[in-house]
Amino acid sequence: MTKRVVTGLLIALTTIVFILAHPLVTALFLAALSGICAWEFYAMLRSDAKLPNEIIGTAAAALYPLSYYFLGFSGILSLTTLFALALLIWYVFYTSARITDVAVTLFGALYTGLMLTSLILIRQIPPADPDLFLPEIWGGVLVLIVVFSTFANDAAAYFVGSKFGKHKMAPRISPAKSWEGFLAGLVASVAVWCLVLLVPGFTLGWGWVIFGGILCGWIGILGDLVESRIKRSTGHKDSSNLLPGHGGFLDRVDSLILVGAAASILLRFAGAIG
Repeated sequence: MTKRVVTGLLIALTTIVFILAHPLVTALFLAALSGICAWEFYAMLRSDAKLPNEIIGTAAAALYPLSYYFLGFSGILSLTTLFALALLIWYVFYTSARITDVAVTLFGALYTGLMLTSLILIRQIPPADPDLFLPEIWGGVLVLIVVFSTFANDAAAYFVGSKFGKHKMAPRISPAKSWEGFLAGLVASVAVWCLVLLVPGFTLGWGWVIFGGILCGWIGILGDLVESRIKRSTGHKDSSNLLPGHGGFLDRVDSLILVGAAASILLRFAGAIG
């Protein structure tokens, strides 16, 4: 438990620094994170008799955040086109590759790199008042609220579920998940989302904040179940052993992958993203 707590604190501190420092630093941080998560994903799938192209897939995953940061949605479209073209060339000339290997490689980069790029959309939200002190930092604060609502959801679901959980949520996919933990996670997610009301320069109403907390709490559990299904089908307990006491990087951000995408869509509908 000591090792888990220390690693968790280091993860939290690193996340805060890289997200608040500068939008480009955030993009570089997400690029590195996406690449590592993609590599872990491909390593798990290889043990399930798949033969993904880790080089192309990991490179694409790492480039997604940077392509959006520098070129916007046209960058994502261009990268996806080049990525698909590279995979097709590989498929034609590497005769051992199967079409399922192409699909796994494509999915791995989209699942990690493209989805995590959603956090840059949130990071670049401008405050309504450009005269605020350090106006460029408040988009980063919004990202941190989304990130820590996900962590709070995971922590509350784990501790409440392990102590009081009696009704299993998805016993075949993740036997430890319980409905009691799920409800505790929703409450924690909503509580953290309420901090949005304190961020200067943004006018998100109570209704959107509560809905955002509930939506991201539910989506976070779904994200965790997605990776649990991947690990169960490939025979892995963790995505890797890179983080002492926590498994792999993909284990830590499996919920955030979906939550970031859901939060960016919600904020766009709420009018926070133009």
